[in-house]
Amino acid sequence: MKNKIIFIALFAFAACLWAQGLQENNIPLKKVVILTSGLAYYEHSGSINGQASVNLPFKLETVNDALKTLVISDPSSSNPSVTYQSSNTLIQTLRSLNIDLSDMPGIAAILSKLIGAEIEIASPTAYTGRITSVEYRQIMNANGMMTIEPWLILRTKDGLLSFNIKDISSIKFKDAAIEKDLDRALDLIAASRNTMSRQLLVNLPGNGRRNVSISYVIPSPVWKVSYRLDLGAAKPLFQGWAIIDNDSDTDWNNIELSLVAGRPASFIQELYPPYYVYRPVLPLSIAGAAPAASYDTSVYMAAEMEMQKSRAKASYEYDGMEQPAEARAPSPRASGSASSNLTGGVVDTAAGNAAAGQFEFTIKNTVSLNRRMSAMFPLLESTLDARKLLIYSGTGRFPRLGAELTNTSKMKLPAGPITVYDGGVYAGDALIEFWNENEKRLISFGEDLSVTASTGNTTTNVISKVNVSQGVMTISRLLNYIKTYTFINSSSEQKLLVTEHSKTSNTELVSPKADEQTTSAYRFNVTLAANKQTVLTVTEQRPLSERITLLPLRLDSLISYSSNQEIPANVRQAFAKAVELKRACDAADLSVKEITERRERLVSDQDRIRKNLEAAGNQTQQGQEYLRRLVSLDGEIDAIAAELQKANASAKAAKDTYEKYLAELNL
Repeated sequence: MKNKIIFIALFAFAACLWAQGLQENNIPLKKVVILTSGLAYYEHSGSINGQASVNLPFKLETVNDALKTLVISDPSSSNPSVTYQSSNTLIQTLRSLNIDLSDMPGIAAILSKLIGAEIEIASPTAYTGRITSVEYRQIMNANGMMTIEPWLILRTKDGLLSFNIKDISSIKFKDAAIEKDLDRALDLIAASRNTMSRQLLVNLPGNGRRNVSISYVIPSPVWKVSYRLDLGAAKPLFQGWAIIDNDSDTDWNNIELSLVAGRPASFIQELYPPYYVYRPVLPLSIAGAAPAASYDTSVYMAAEMEMQKSRAKASYEYDGMEQPAEARAPSPRASGSASSNLTGGVVDTAAGNAAAGQFEFTIKNTVSLNRRMSAMFPLLESTLDARKLLIYSGTGRFPRLGAELTNTSKMKLPAGPITVYDGGVYAGDALIEFWNENEKRLISFGEDLSVTASTGNTTTNVISKVNVSQGVMTISRLLNYIKTYTFINSSSEQKLLVTEHSKTSNTELVSPKADEQTTSAYRFNVTLAANKQTVLTVTEQRPLSERITLLPLRLDSLISYSSNQEIPANVRQAFAKAVELKRACDAADLSVKEITERRERLVSDQDRIRKNLEAAGNQTQQGQEYLRRLVSLDGEIDAIAAELQKANASAKAAKDTYEKYLAELNL
């Protein structure tokens, strides 16, 4: 209960300090502008005489916006002001009184805070005296249980007397100031019961009778729109209704109501609760022994450092929240217009006016709507350019029933649902986003079960160009994404269908030419013949590039390129020549490898015989045989060395010829 009281704010006390003796006026509400961004502009205007004060009630959560946006127009007042109680005014006011009821104390706690005050009690005999103390005693009750009960110690003419507080039937303070503050505290607490409402007192000091206005912007339920479309009429009829909610604490009596479609920027600034700036605590400046000190070059003065701390703390305390977009003051409105409704009657619709990047609808007649009530008003009525068609977006078995609409209403229309009628029969519901003037849109409201759709996807990779230069081959390819749409119209009527084909990233449309396109899709108009199948093939293309260094290629890769029919003939011929040179190069390398392996085998045999000779000794018969074999192997190794030298020369020549050929290719 204590926490609740701390956050209760009152108007009566703070307002009466300024407004005593002033005329209190209720300036009527004349104009309301509701935005789709979640805010509403309210304007009160009327006549006042002399000094006046105006009460404006607000819900607690709207006070910050009211303080931020309040505008006062009074030609006679040079010093208008707005007074209100802050969020902690009640608790501070209660604590400042002679009798403190801020924490909802009991009678014992109240009396203990007023020691020394003179009171008159009835217990049941009347006694008059000064409060000395309140003490707590253990008392055995009728059930034999010990309880702790408060006792009042009163100094009377008969000395100190004690009274069990529960036996005191009445208490009266002899000090008139305490009695007055007690009544005041009770009045404040009684007035604070409505914790969800706050009031601002607009003070208008001035002379004579004059017209004044007060306006502000506060959060409001967004206004909604609901459309009706009759496709069965010779000229399709389009009707819009606005749905609004009066969620304020004010009744609307014959006000001018406007509705704005737009998205202005806005935020909430916490202006209602008080903030306190941090200040440092410094020691007292009293005389004493001077301490030893040394000094460095100054970078920041001490005062600047404290200011930085203060700003940092203030920045931490002023933490705001983001809210929906803010309203603008409404612009002048055009007069209303009338047109035929869906049933052929006449209704008064709203007038439209474009301003500041938004669009405003003004209800033609004044509006009355009690607080916490909602209503629906005609917004527009117009014929539209429309044609019925089917829409297929690449998924599902059946195309959607739909229509192509052009906004010829000369109004910018907000997003909303559309109830579609065709031939006097409900056909379905559609949705539409914000709709600009003269803009063409598609809507869909059901499925056409007489037409079935299926899709298929294929991908092809085609070489479009080959370039060979300085030993590098660049192959340009075209990656084709092909999607086939197949439609079977089993009805006896020819139908127009719009196919929406989602764009594939990083591709270009090859065929067919799109009739329209959006940021994410191509649209193709397809005529579905009665009782026939219709096929639409859409091809998109993505270019790819591949760079290949020729020298490291293996023979099988060269052979593959030389026989690839996608590669131009001159390039294939060049690769055929490269294959011959590569084969010669590989053959020369193979010859070097074979001779080298033969020489390595002879050297290995030589090493093995030397070891055997060491074991047998060169004087033995076996040793003599090993010596003869060593001499023979030396001759063979010498002969192979000459052969290997010649083979290496041939391999180098073949390699140089191959590398030069590749490097000089320019195709």
